[in-house]
Amino acid sequence: MKKPLQLSLIQEEKQATKWFLGLFYGIFIIYEVIYSFILSTLPWVIEDVNNNNFFDYLIYLVLIAIIPLFFYLMKVDKPGPIKYILFISYATINLAYEIWFYSQNEITYSSGNLVELVTILFSPIFVNKNFFYIVFLLSTIKYLIIGYLLQFNAVVGPLLLIIVFSVIAFIILMRITSYVDTVKDSYDKQIEGIVKGVIATLELKDPYTRGHSERVAEYAMALATKTGKFGKNELKYFYYACLLHDIGKIHIPDAILTKPGKLTKEEFDIIKMHPLVGAKAVQEVEGISANIDVIRNHHERWDGKGYPDQLEGEETTILARITAIADAFDAMTSSRSYRSALTLEEAYSRILDGKGSQFDPKLVELFQDVYPDWKKIHEQYNNNRKEVHQHEST
Repeated sequence: MKKPLQLSLIQEEKQATKWFLGLFYGIFIIYEVIYSFILSTLPWVIEDVNNNNFFDYLIYLVLIAIIPLFFYLMKVDKPGPIKYILFISYATINLAYEIWFYSQNEITYSSGNLVELVTILFSPIFVNKNFFYIVFLLSTIKYLIIGYLLQFNAVVGPLLLIIVFSVIAFIILMRITSYVDTVKDSYDKQIEGIVKGVIATLELKDPYTRGHSERVAEYAMALATKTGKFGKNELKYFYYACLLHDIGKIHIPDAILTKPGKLTKEEFDIIKMHPLVGAKAVQEVEGISANIDVIRNHHERWDGKGYPDQLEGEETTILARITAIADAFDAMTSSRSYRSALTLEEAYSRILDGKGSQFDPKLVELFQDVYPDWKKIHEQYNNNRKEVHQHEST
């Protein structure tokens, strides 16, 4: 189910697409009417220009035929491709037409293609650099191809006009994207601050887990990056989810959470509820809920013997399986109320021993590659902790 922010962005994209379609078709129709019915009456207009040809009918047919596709894409909330389909279709046919027409008629090249100029000038409304680049490149390449094939010096004028309009549009686009990025960065910093505040509250309940969430997030980020499957934004929100992977422990009574001895079955059953409680707590949080499986499934096992859902193998997402390895490693290398921390080497060996049973075998192989980075993360946190203790003692 799409979240409120995602739905808002889709609605904004749809609104921008409607404006673009209205401008494109409106200007195209007006341009055709003026060109065919008004200019054609002027005595100095070349007769061949007034004759309809195959490309005229083709462009009309294509622009009408793709309208049902646009309605469908809007209906299924996928307006993104519409602008690309429309402009690329129009630009391709228009290029073929001009090459054909001017190769058949020995007349001076002239282009009064208002549709191209309007598309360039209004491309910033999508706040999409890729679309702007495509519009600019296709429009520029069109005149370069015509100039090369037909050897027309007359393309210099339209080409310069395209460049001038593109510069104006690019400046507008950069100002819009700069503002959007500023707002986005502010939003991300607010989320990170809230997440770390929640984690600090959890650590007050269980001082033995101090730094655990941050270390797990750092370990998991290193391993997720090593897979090469995730972009910058995906990793950022994964990091926030990792920080909150144990948020459900707020629900656990302190007497159980800090118990020095072995837990009873009933107490362990309460412990096993924390992934469900945590997942429920963040299910409506924009930016976190997309990775809710990281919180719910970080105690699942590859062999299906984990909790809370006993999922097996790839039934859990790769990010949840990454978090499972990071969480286990940090748990083993951290002191608890009921045991001392294991050495890094012993924890490393236990992760390898869990290959194919507790942990995803492919991820364990990648873990071996990033293990030196994990050692650095562990040592850095230990050094920071010592500095804090020394500062407090003085």
